[in-house]
Amino acid sequence: MHNLKELKIWNKAMDLAVDVYKATSNFPNDERFGLTSQLRRAAVSISSNIAEGAGRNSNKEFCNFLGIANGSSYEVQTQLVISNKLSLLNTDLLNGLLQQIEELQKMNYAFQQMLNKPSQI
Repeated sequence: MHNLKELKIWNKAMDLAVDVYKATSNFPNDERFGLTSQLRRAAVSISSNIAEGAGRNSNKEFCNFLGIANGSSYEVQTQLVISNKLSLLNTDLLNGLLQQIEELQKMNYAFQQMLNKPSQI
């Protein structure tokens, strides 16, 4: 098991979720059950899956949940671009969120590689 609060990737995923909530707070009410809900659930899913994986008993299980979290990050990325194309999200805000996602995706990949290394005893 890993100490969740010390995982940089989890903290960054939490920050992204908060930023997605803020970015979608001005979406129109008719999107409340559409893009707003989808984006928020997918963004929360990233940190939630990292947390669930951290609580598992093996690195293999943790990597599986990191993979799910990574899939959610691509879902958020896609939905943010759609939001921008629909003029619901300005380009500057989009670019900042996409940078956060790209950083998370790189961290996720590197973390999975580290967890998959055979232990050196």
